[in-house]
Amino acid sequence: MASVGSPPASTQPDLPSGIAVFIKIPYAFILPEIVCGTWVWILVAATSVSFPLLQGWVMYVSLTSCLISLLLLLGYLLGFHKNSENWKVLDSLYHGATAILYMSAAVLQANATIRSELGPNSPLYYQLNCAATFFAFITTLLYILHAFSIYYQ
Repeated sequence: MASVGSPPASTQPDLPSGIAVFIKIPYAFILPEIVCGTWVWILVAATSVSFPLLQGWVMYVSLTSCLISLLLLLGYLLGFHKNSENWKVLDSLYHGATAILYMSAAVLQANATIRSELGPNSPLYYQLNCAATFFAFITTLLYILHAFSIYYQ
């Protein structure tokens, strides 16, 4: 129970700004999401996008997510959120939706990997696709962890 002269307890979320973004969970996941997502589209692009229908979606999801996550990271670093509850909801919704999209991209990339095993450039493209699939699932996991960590915070 608060005393008569004390100010009320703050109900505002404690959102980090500046360097604190890199050490506070779940916000510390943003940089690894960007790095792993970047690896996904670099590795897929290195395969010359052998399966355009499958890998086109993978490229779209990974590149768009990388850019939006980069903007979100810059927003946190520069303190655009002003400790608003709406920013926390936006973050949670974005990471939840992106986790679902990334899961679909990771599954399609796994399918492309299986199909590339017997292709004309088999060893090289297969290895690149394996690495892209690995990073796609790691990135999916990072987005899921971020979304649930925000939600349960």
